[in-house]
Formats: sequence, C-alpha cells, structure tokens
Amino acid sequence: MKKFVIIALGLLTASALTVSAAEKKEKKPLSPEAEKVRKELTEKYDTNKDGKLDEGEAAKISDDDKKKAKDAGVRLGGKKKNK
Repeated sequence: MKKFVIIALGLLTASALTVSAAEKKEKKPLSPEAEKVRKELTEKYDTNKDGKLDEGEAAKISDDDKKKAKDAGVRLGGKKKNK
C-alpha cells in the first residue's frame, strides 16, 4: 500500500511539474508599438544579422535606446536575469 501511495504521489508531482513548465513557456505577444521598437533596435544593433541580439551586441545599446526599449516593455539581448 505504501508503494502505491509513493508511486501515485511521484506521478502526480511529475505531471504537475510538466504542466507548470509548459505554462511558463507561453509568452505574451508584444503590442504593435513594442514590436516596432524591438524590430528597430534589433536592426540597429544586430551586427551579425542573425535576427537577435547576443550579449555583446546588447552591451553596445545606448542609454537612450535602452530607455526607449524599457518604456515600450521590450527586453533586448543578453541572458534573462534570474530573480
């Protein structure tokens, strides 16, 4: 009986973690204004033309453009900071 309970709890925990992980992957779509800002800044700073900003490219973003991105709700390049 104990084995059954332990196996059942293990399966429930595994399925809960799987569902939780799947939910976190969903991204909110950007507003048209935010998408415009993201595209503009990516085109401006994407030196290797891969369509995204790596850490080196993101480090070169000017303070004015960083403020512009932040005001629009856009995160550009680099790795996401862990909270």
